[in-house]
Amino acid sequence: MTSTRAALAALLTCTTSLALMGASAPAPYPPASKGSPWPQGTVSTVGKLVAELPGRQAESCSAAIIDSPSGSVVATAAHCIFSPERPARPRAMYFQPAYKGPSGGKKGRRGGTGDAPKAVIAHGWRVTAWRTAPGWNSKKDLESVLPYDWAFLRMEKRNGRTIQQVYGANKLRTEPLRGGTTATLGYPASSPFDGETLNYCAGKAHRYKRGEIAAGNVGALSLSPCRLTQGVSGGPWLRDFDKKRGAGTLVAVTSVGSKNELLGRPYPKSARAVLKEFGAVHGR
Repeated sequence: MTSTRAALAALLTCTTSLALMGASAPAPYPPASKGSPWPQGTVSTVGKLVAELPGRQAESCSAAIIDSPSGSVVATAAHCIFSPERPARPRAMYFQPAYKGPSGGKKGRRGGTGDAPKAVIAHGWRVTAWRTAPGWNSKKDLESVLPYDWAFLRMEKRNGRTIQQVYGANKLRTEPLRGGTTATLGYPASSPFDGETLNYCAGKAHRYKRGEIAAGNVGALSLSPCRLTQGVSGGPWLRDFDKKRGAGTLVAVTSVGSKNELLGRPYPKSARAVLKEFGAVHGR
């Protein structure tokens, strides 16, 4: 992956074949991390997202449930759906909250995605619709659309219940937004990770200003050092995390990254109106 400081960072999806926060007392949760397994193993509102693509390919991302009137909305990155680098729309998408694969990060299974994509497709909640940010356009160059790299997914119901009723949800916070103590979570699938274990980085996030980074990433949140790899795209950047509820305040989603740094795309004020309209209760 290229450097986020010198040039445009690489999108952190992972394509495979189908063949924090708080006062000094008590201690902040989660503890600071450069890319460690999540202390509790999984988070109920965070999971693995898999897109079925043409040619029997699958692309892995991360995502999180977000509070909405319908209770059926999940937040992720727009490029997990389509992008200038991969304009083809998915045939189908599936999301599994609190995903934990059978390998559990055991030695011998690291550095590969294992059966994670197949497992999510087989057992995950099906995406019924999506809405990318206004301004996200696969026909434009990537740098020009990076400020719009966020999206919402509408999920199916199961046995009459919404995904939010079953797992809970994170609250949305839009700009203005400053740097601050933040945790980003996701399922990295490139070496040395396995794509089946929830990992995270946590620390004081920096918000890039004009002149500090390539124009497309101005305004992004940064965690560095953060060694998470491809597969964490779309994963949540959370503040005020409550480990009992498995939820917090969603301030951004993972957009791009480099070898030792991850960038999150914050939500503009307009995102709240998009969420309200897209997340309206069905039938109203």
